[in-house]
Amino acid sequence: TTHYLFIVVVAVNSTLLTINAGDYIFYTDWAWTSFVVFSISQSTMLVVGAIYYILFTGVPGTATYYVTIMTIYTWVAKGAWFALGYPYDFIAVPVWIPSAMLLDLTYWATRRNKHAAIIIGGTLVGLSLPVFNMINLLLVRDPLEMAFKYPRPTSPPYMTPIEPQVGKFYNSPVALGSGAGAVLSVPIAALGAKLNT
Repeated sequence: TTHYLFIVVVAVNSTLLTINAGDYIFYTDWAWTSFVVFSISQSTMLVVGAIYYILFTGVPGTATYYVTIMTIYTWVAKGAWFALGYPYDFIAVPVWIPSAMLLDLTYWATRRNKHAAIIIGGTLVGLSLPVFNMINLLLVRDPLEMAFKYPRPTSPPYMTPIEPQVGKFYNSPVALGSGAGAVLSVPIAALGAKLNT
């Protein structure tokens, strides 16, 4: 039970790590301006989270499972914006899955060598993720038209000119509670395992 509990903790925290890395959704009103930030942050966090997850489970295919969870989250967010009256193309769901499949393939092909998975797999993710998402954004109808027609109520922190709105997140009881829960869950799980033996 403790083993599966820890897998859930890793999955949830790795997903949150990737989602909060710069940005995890392409809002088409400023998608092209955030493309570089997105590519660097997402390829880095995908590799960090997925490798952490893969090395714990030791199962090739875990990275693909991990990014599938994130893709589902993004489709839910897309549906939420659509329900608010924004057009279907207002959010372009990022393409994580092919890059994660390359990472899993590397881990499998190098006979579960963690260093090869990090170096070769990380390079493949860094090269492939921007390409797949560039193609993804080219399929979206005119982003400038959407920017003027459907303005969003908020902008991401790195697009705010004077003060980034970071303090609000750190002062949030929800954020503090989830962070404390994430930190405490590992020693509690370890203690539970010790008590079971």
